Amino acid sequence: MAKATSTTSPIDTLQINGVDYVRADSVPAASPEMGPTQIIVADKGFVFVGNVEDHTDGSVTIRNCRNIRYWGTTKGLGELAVGPTSKTIVDAYGTVKLTPILRIAVVSGW
Repeated sequence: MAKATSTTSPIDTLQINGVDYVRADSVPAASPEMGPTQIIVADKGFVFVGNVEDHTDGSVTIRNCRNIRYWGTTKGLGELAVGPTSKTIVDAYGTVKLTPILRIAVVSGW
């Protein structure tokens, strides 16, 4: 049995068999959390990984930065979100500030 709860406003909640359902546009969109460690694609084909700090001008500072010189993947860059492969080659870069083209959340392994 369905039961709508409303007074004079549009229906915000609908109850079916004891379960409440809400309007989709009343729920904030979920967004994946970007942790501090990220893979950053930069200008000129550079790809970095490290601890990222955002700035209000859209730039980022990457600390403990490493340049991913050779991905060593078989499924593209996103494969590195769980850490480097045995064929990945990285070079230490220290600290870098840049405006990112793309960011990939790192799940583990770096």
